[in-house]
Amino acid sequence: MLTQTLKTQAINTQIGGKIAPAHPVSDQFGAVTGHVGLVATEFSYRKDEEIYGEDEPAEYVYQVVSGAVRSYKLLSDGRRQIGAFHLPGDVFGLESGATHRLAAEAIIDTNVRLVKRASLEKAAGTDVQVARKLWAMTASELRHAEDHMLLLGRKTAMERVATFLLEMDRRLAVAGMMALPMCRRDIGDYLGLTLETVSRALSQLHTQGILGFSGARQIVLRNRQRLHNLDA
Repeated sequence: MLTQTLKTQAINTQIGGKIAPAHPVSDQFGAVTGHVGLVATEFSYRKDEEIYGEDEPAEYVYQVVSGAVRSYKLLSDGRRQIGAFHLPGDVFGLESGATHRLAAEAIIDTNVRLVKRASLEKAAGTDVQVARKLWAMTASELRHAEDHMLLLGRKTAMERVATFLLEMDRRLAVAGMMALPMCRRDIGDYLGLTLETVSRALSQLHTQGILGFSGARQIVLRNRQRLHNLDA
């Protein structure tokens, strides 16, 4: 659901904001749209505001500028399964079908930029470079989906939490600390675990000296090798 338009700008504007990636991001989205001269519109969403709903027409492709987004599906019994967390620089909403398979919400106050899907598809049909970059973005999403399926299907609770922490350390950590935008309930819904199980696993890792807390959602990894061993 589109709400408040902030501005329309060239897609190669630099990414900034409160939540930033730990390392420079390869801006494939900007490379694709900038290459063919497309223009992106930027929108602002408040915490927990819906960006688009499940089964809504997939008319746009999005990129997080600042903040964080969760994509999820509500099951028939009311449970929620989060499929992915999208952080600054990440592209989401790129679908193979005509509608969105998952819903998307802002985890915190978030800015995103978007371009019309039809414009991207038209450009891909006439430009091999654009088509290749779109394929690379699609392949990256597929790899994530496969990894997530393995995590949910074969890993223990502690292994799931270890995998998540290593992923967030790679994507978010600055100066040895990661500030998580998502709450523990979000983490549980992503890992297929209860809130209590996530909290218990984090407490065990803290007791073992593998991580430390520096605030409600700020985590410092003190022993990455032991965490990697748990993820093995």
